[in-house]
Amino acid sequence: MAAYLIADHEVTEPALFEDFAAQMRAFLKARDGRYLVRAGATEIVAGDRTPHRMVVVEFDSFEQARAVVNSAEYQALGELRSKCCIANTI
Repeated sequence: MAAYLIADHEVTEPALFEDFAAQMRAFLKARDGRYLVRAGATEIVAGDRTPHRMVVVEFDSFEQARAVVNSAEYQALGELRSKCCIANTI
């Protein structure tokens, strides 16, 4: 069964974020992650939460997704992410 990584990025350093995003795209592609959503424009239709730049990545299984996010490489990219945006990831 498919599993999803969902992130909301509030970009604080746009140039550094572009570097992070490029590295993350290559990293996820090499691990068979598929972007379903990668967009900045949002519209609130209910509730009071304000999303920023939403990302949804699909994996073939929960185990695959967990292995990716628990990897040393993903953790290193997280260090870079923390320098360029405020992220909430599920």
